[in-house]
Order: sequence, then structure tokens, then C-alpha cells
Amino acid sequence: MKRRDLDFDDLVFPKTPKKLPIVLSHEEVTRLIEAAPNLLYRTILMILYGTGLRRVEVVRLKVNDIDSQRMVIRVREGKGSRDRDVPVSPKLLESLREYYRWNKPKEYLFPSSPGHRGMDQPASDKTVWNACQAAAKRAGLRKHIGAHTLRHTSAYYTTFQSSFILKTIGLGRARSTAVYGRNGQLAPVSARLARLNPVER
Repeated sequence: MKRRDLDFDDLVFPKTPKKLPIVLSHEEVTRLIEAAPNLLYRTILMILYGTGLRRVEVVRLKVNDIDSQRMVIRVREGKGSRDRDVPVSPKLLESLREYYRWNKPKEYLFPSSPGHRGMDQPASDKTVWNACQAAAKRAGLRKHIGAHTLRHTSAYYTTFQSSFILKTIGLGRARSTAVYGRNGQLAPVSARLARLNPVER
């Protein structure tokens, strides 16, 4: 049997289905945050939505990363080992102060417990996952909700408002943000709607 020479361009590769991200409404975000069973989980949820941070970035935050004078959170060695400053709203800053008075963290904002890795180490990123799951269950939300859901939601409500905000949460690339408006499947929200931020209430 004669062997055929195959052209690479003729090869057929299986297509990976591209799914739209889950995006919560403002009402669902509010219900989620208000359903948090404790102040720790509530603060984590507010940071996730209010800043668009990844869950690993959240647990690695240190107390001195919160710059209340400049109203920013310094994210150190995020994706791509890059540092960046993320804007903090007055409401989120107020919640962070409330949490600080309650938990009095020394180095890491969300330290591990003495029975696990010790309070001089950051909490596991599973703590962030538990916060999302516990609040979603109490809120009666049936959507699959995780830390990335709040990141997607945060990006969705800012994508069509400010390219600066997108860069601060680490979504500066066009291919990363295009999914939110691909073929009009997720239509841009109006500036009026974007201002109705649950974290600002």
C-alpha cells in the first residue's frame, strides 16, 4: 500500500466548544454577599466582586497591601508575575476596616488557622471556594458560582465602561474581554446600570 503524504492543513482537529461565562445580576450579587454566614466570607466575596481579583490573589493579600490613602489594593506577583494596583471603593474599604477590627490580622489579610498551616501563613484558596459555595447555598442561587464567577461578573459590568479598570483586574487583552460581547450574546450594560454596584450600596 502506497503511503500518502498528508498536508498539515488537511488534518481535522476536534473543536473545543466555547461557552459563555456565567454572569450574575446585581440582585444576585447582592443576595450572595448578604447571605455570607460570617464576616470573613462576606469580606472575601466583596473583594472578589469589587476588585475582580483571582482567588489565589485574594488569599495572598497582606495587610500592608491595602493603601487606604490612595484607595488601592496592591496585588503582588499576579498572573504573569506582575504587580498591579486595583482601585478600592469607599464601601469596600469600609468593609475591610470592619473586618480588620474583627479579626485583627497581623501579616496576611486572611491568615490560616493555628490548627492548619499556622497564622503566619495565608489561608488556602479553598477558603475562597468555601465562601462562594456557602453563600450561594444560603442565598438559594442555583447557578454554578465560584470565585471566577464573581471575576467574570465584575469584568462584565466594567468591560464596556473603562479600559483602565480592565487592565487593573488583569483583563487587558482584547481576546480575554471579547467573550463578554461576542456576537451580542452578552449585550453591554448602560452606564446607569453599571453604577448600581452592590458593593457600593
